[in-house]
Amino acid sequence: MSDVTQTEKDYVVLRELAVKVREVSEDPRQQERIQLWKQVNGLKPVRPMVLIDQIPWHEMNVDDELTLLTHDPFCRKLEWDLRTTLYKWNHFPVDMVVPSYVDIPMAISGLHYGLQPLEQTAALDAANDVVGHFYHDQLRTEADLEKIKMPQVVHDRDLTARRMEMARDIFQDILAVRPQGTVPNFALWDRIVEYRGAEAVMYDLVDRPDFIHKLVSRMQRATLAMVDQLEEQGLLPKSQLTVHCSGAHSHELPASGYDCTQPRMQDIWTFGMAQIFAAVSKVMHEEFDLQYAEPFYARSGLVYYGCCEPLDGKLDRVRKIPNLRKISISPWADPGRAAEQIGDCFVLSRKPSPAYLTDDGWDEEEIRRDISFTMEVATANGCPLEFILKDISTVNYKPQRLWRWSELVMELVQNGA
Repeated sequence: MSDVTQTEKDYVVLRELAVKVREVSEDPRQQERIQLWKQVNGLKPVRPMVLIDQIPWHEMNVDDELTLLTHDPFCRKLEWDLRTTLYKWNHFPVDMVVPSYVDIPMAISGLHYGLQPLEQTAALDAANDVVGHFYHDQLRTEADLEKIKMPQVVHDRDLTARRMEMARDIFQDILAVRPQGTVPNFALWDRIVEYRGAEAVMYDLVDRPDFIHKLVSRMQRATLAMVDQLEEQGLLPKSQLTVHCSGAHSHELPASGYDCTQPRMQDIWTFGMAQIFAAVSKVMHEEFDLQYAEPFYARSGLVYYGCCEPLDGKLDRVRKIPNLRKISISPWADPGRAAEQIGDCFVLSRKPSPAYLTDDGWDEEEIRRDISFTMEVATANGCPLEFILKDISTVNYKPQRLWRWSELVMELVQNGA
């Protein structure tokens, strides 16, 4: 009978993976990409940058590359992070940066507004965590607004210390381990829709605007209170590889006066969005989102704004956001129209359509045309440019599609289309 414990077996698995990650982190391309990200984020790009995120991992496992072998829950989380890092590097690295350390999340609680969605879901694929949602309205009256609570942020320092001790024991001198804080954002409308449902929100913007103002104002106060507590307790991130799926390396951050034990909002990137406002006017977007968001953005170092909502018709207002640096130009936005307004003042963060990765959508020439057109209009208008392929709900269990997409796009950005 073997004397090797399951814990020891778990540690062996993790150390073997860690050695591979360390080898990748020592590849000279890591430092080259860091500099390229700093250039594009500093509005002096060498070439367009590319990242892939929000991947249907349940469709990706080839030759057991993603099969977990550890048993302890903490070890399994570490193993998943290591395996997915190696998988991306081996199959679609694009411009990802692999560091020589492992971030261990600090044990932070209280990052919520006192509500959880009441919902029904529907799934086409039981293995996919992308599902349809029907949300029940929990905030129908002014009295209901009392359900929105001011966050009470708590750091369990003992639990963080135990996580760090365990991680150091696992990785020893293979990979460094670092405690990592959390990045607050201003995506209140994503939360409001989860608490109410889209239909109730859309009607109330017109029928009960005063009620909506009270709702958003309360959410804003709660968010700013959360930020205050994160700053006071030193729970913001000490560094960032990414912000909202985009590369975050910057010559400008952290700000002057930075203290690594007490990071401030001005030292970090943040992001925000109002995706449901794809269906409202620029005036409403200003009234019910941006005017409430700007005190938050004014405290931040650099800001990434937008997600799936098309912003090409609202850029004259969006570009006034304090500390704005990147603007999401979604698959539903016109990149030519956007490039004319963005110019060399911000990064045009283009989101290519993930529909190209499905059976019906796969067309290599169309992918080339789409990427090349965006590169042409960005060049014509002097726009720093990045491509962020995300929200990939399915590749129809053909992961090679994603691998091939990355090859096609990297050929274009490296060769100038």
